Amino acid sequence: MPADAGLLTPDRRGVLGDLVPEAVASDAVMVVAFAGLVGVLAQVSFHLPGTPVPVTGQTFGVLLGGAVLGWRRGSLAMVLYVAAGLLGVPWFAGGTAGMVGAPLGYLLSYPIAGALVGALAARGGDRTPLRTVVTMLAGTAVVYLVGVSWLAIWLHLSPAAALAEGMVPFLPGDALKLALAAAVLPGAWRLVGRLRRS
Repeated sequence: MPADAGLLTPDRRGVLGDLVPEAVASDAVMVVAFAGLVGVLAQVSFHLPGTPVPVTGQTFGVLLGGAVLGWRRGSLAMVLYVAAGLLGVPWFAGGTAGMVGAPLGYLLSYPIAGALVGALAARGGDRTPLRTVVTMLAGTAVVYLVGVSWLAIWLHLSPAAALAEGMVPFLPGDALKLALAAAVLPGAWRLVGRLRRS
């Protein structure tokens, strides 16, 4: 934890995870906790027609983890989530594990997206609703870039077909996740500011 973590306010650099005292939770506990959160959110899963990739709550957990933990812990939590799932922990969508075919690209994007969101959040990218939306859009773009590219390779799709199957069906859900993040994260910083002033 940074030496001046106790002085963090909504106007100073850092992420929400820096405010957790080491006596309460170590970095390792936070990393494991957020990997577990993504695993839980992955069970919120359903299929839409026209795409082999399920709609899940995973990406919200990935983006939230990056913002709260920062780029190092956020990316490490996602590496743990993906690695454990590939090795057999049944916490991918629908309680699956191991190599997952078409959705693999999305999973592999999570450490990168978590790192990017964490880096932006540490620079104040989660302090206002507008900044939070921009930060989350950046992370979501990484998920789509890697996920749709893998989908095109795996299923031998044209770029247009890959976008139609791997991005377009998910845009409404992702808009909802962005709106939720834009409410939760700046709200958490405002609460921290009020508690520190009291």
